[in-house]
Amino acid sequence: VQRQAAAVVETQAEQHRVAGQRQLRAEHRAARVEAHQVPCRQGVCRHQQAIDDLVLDTRAMQVTRDGIPISLSPQEYRLFAYLAHQRGRVVSQMEITEHLYAQDFERESNSIEVLVGRVRRRLGTDIIKTRRGFGYYMGTLEE
Repeated sequence: VQRQAAAVVETQAEQHRVAGQRQLRAEHRAARVEAHQVPCRQGVCRHQQAIDDLVLDTRAMQVTRDGIPISLSPQEYRLFAYLAHQRGRVVSQMEITEHLYAQDFERESNSIEVLVGRVRRRLGTDIIKTRRGFGYYMGTLEE
């Protein structure tokens, strides 16, 4: 009788363990699905970043103002996205050059200045700020 009772308890424990594993797997699946669904708050999702009146959408690889896409070249977009992700920090021309161009790119060139000028013309002159002698930044500088 004790063996039968022990076998019943062991069987029930195994069934409970298997059911628990199934429940745990279902919870893990639900958590993975939820992690891939990007919740939006106040109209801006995780893959979107609001910068003043602009929205950078890294999934669509575009910048919008009031929901209207702004035409940017791939280099202009990459510059804007990089500075947006570094918001509050001055980024040197050297760092921007290393991020945007191949290693053999001529570093004495004024291409970054020209690129910043083009982005400013398209998005507004005050979106990218200059800290003379140091580089460029967006937003306000962190102390």
